[in-house]
Amino acid sequence: MAGQTSVSDLKKQRRRRDVVQGINIFLFLLPGLLLFVSILIAPIAVSVYRSMYDWNGFSEGTFIGLENYKELFTNGSIKFMVSLKNSLILAAFSVFVQLPMSLGLALILGRKPKGERFYLTVFFMPVLISTVVIGQLWLKIYNPDYGLLNTLLGVLHLDSWKHVWVGEVKTALGSIIVPTIWQYVGYHMLLMYAGVKGVSPDLREAAMLDGATAGQVDRYIVIPIIKPIIRVSVIFAVTGSLKTYDLVRILTEGGPFQTTEVPSTLLENMLFLRNRYGMGSTISVMLIILCFAFALLITAAFKEKET
Repeated sequence: MAGQTSVSDLKKQRRRRDVVQGINIFLFLLPGLLLFVSILIAPIAVSVYRSMYDWNGFSEGTFIGLENYKELFTNGSIKFMVSLKNSLILAAFSVFVQLPMSLGLALILGRKPKGERFYLTVFFMPVLISTVVIGQLWLKIYNPDYGLLNTLLGVLHLDSWKHVWVGEVKTALGSIIVPTIWQYVGYHMLLMYAGVKGVSPDLREAAMLDGATAGQVDRYIVIPIIKPIIRVSVIFAVTGSLKTYDLVRILTEGGPFQTTEVPSTLLENMLFLRNRYGMGSTISVMLIILCFAFALLITAAFKEKET
């Protein structure tokens, strides 16, 4: 009986300890949870609620259910599909041009070339500069009268290649893609560089002793090891393209003729120019859904490749 009593007492003490530990963990996490709910979850819930109303931001709104979502995809004057297509084009360039450049730079710098720290600083510097400043800088480069690009084309006697780069339908979107890639190459490079530096030197040396070249080491050893970091970079590149705003706002303001409109500038247009807060909330909800959907798809795609 005494043995049974002692065992039951130990179980009770363990349960109490587990309960106290659980309460302590909950109290420790509670401030962060409240902050997360108030900053992220609550605004999303409010946006979903407002997206079901025809509301101008001042008077009492009228409940219309899913009509805003229907109008978003069927009303040609809103041009949501055009803005989404532009974001997807930007995402494609980010994934298939920007990230390979970043990976190449990370692999080269991971081999410890002379001036490694200097190159790291130079390539990462655009990330540290405000996007507003970047936009103004590239406006000067694209200026049709005194801009560096047209001036260089003139010096090379390529006057037929000169354009009003941000003012022509054919070149406006490309004028946004180029500085976007330039600005964030260093960001993804640094993420991948950290992964490359984390690869054990013993693996490199063993592969070299077996006759592998530097390129083969990168292809068959380094890249597979840093695949989780590449996955994160792909997610950041795609979701960042869907959320892009600053450069578009500064360089083209969505023009000419809304050909460079992206969801974020369309959202601004609905909120502050047309006073359609319900439709603006609808666009924000669609952006959230698209970002989560692409993040899940990319994660699933990388899992399939790993298996």
